[in-house]
Amino acid sequence: MSRVLFVHAHPDDETLATGIALAHLSDRGHDVHVLTCTLGEEGEVIPPELAYLEQAPGDPLAAHRRAELRTAMGILGVSHHVLGEPDAGGEPAAYRDSGMAGSVAARHPRAFASAPLAAVAGHLRAVIAGLAPDLVVTYDGEGGYGHPDHIRVHEATVAALAGMPEATRPRLALILTPLSWAREDRAWLTGADLDPAWSVPGEDAAYPPSVVADALVTYAVCAPEQIARQAAALRAHATQVIVGEGAYALSNLVAARLSGREGYAAADPVTGALLPGHGPRRDLEELLRTGE
Repeated sequence: MSRVLFVHAHPDDETLATGIALAHLSDRGHDVHVLTCTLGEEGEVIPPELAYLEQAPGDPLAAHRRAELRTAMGILGVSHHVLGEPDAGGEPAAYRDSGMAGSVAARHPRAFASAPLAAVAGHLRAVIAGLAPDLVVTYDGEGGYGHPDHIRVHEATVAALAGMPEATRPRLALILTPLSWAREDRAWLTGADLDPAWSVPGEDAAYPPSVVADALVTYAVCAPEQIARQAAALRAHATQVIVGEGAYALSNLVAARLSGREGYAAADPVTGALLPGHGPRRDLEELLRTGE
């Protein structure tokens, strides 16, 4: 059995981006952990009956989303930690969601993206050293779609690993999507029976930075049998996600496919640079077993 740690910025990121891998690796007998760096205080609440949580004094949305995270992780069968909570190890950090780029939230004294990189990396390093995973998984250098907290997670994770002794340094994998998959998913959405209120990106709409040339995605988890569990875990994140038949939407009501597959790439844990592939794309579990 191997141990793997997924590092994410906010509750629900783990299920949206890596829910298939979390469920798959857990079912395969691996010891799977999720570390969440903030409680998503700046999230846009979807259900009208919970709208009172958004931007309320004292950040009640944080506690609500922490409870959603507990439920989702129970569904996926993985252990979970929040940076700064006693079970996460290290000195309490208590970072807060920084909001989207340019948000007023970025000026909050506890904003995650504005915190000194060395301090954040130190807190992450303490968690990583305490868990001693064989593999750490997180976002690419663009944070998936450019969110400042996601970018800081990538930067701090790489800095944390670079500061560890080589003998105890785990391997690193980044979350990426092959361009061919993104095109197939968009075509599927165009023909799907979706909620009429949802929109589908046009054929010429730009893809997020995490969508890259197929050759760069060297590992994958293809487990369509886990779609139902991923969907159930997403439903647990009810403040942030609406789940339909084979698809979901966030507060922007832009549809995304639940495809049952996720792409990853091995990266240098000291620099974060992608490592070259070795032939055809392989299952992420092979990176846990072989380290190559």
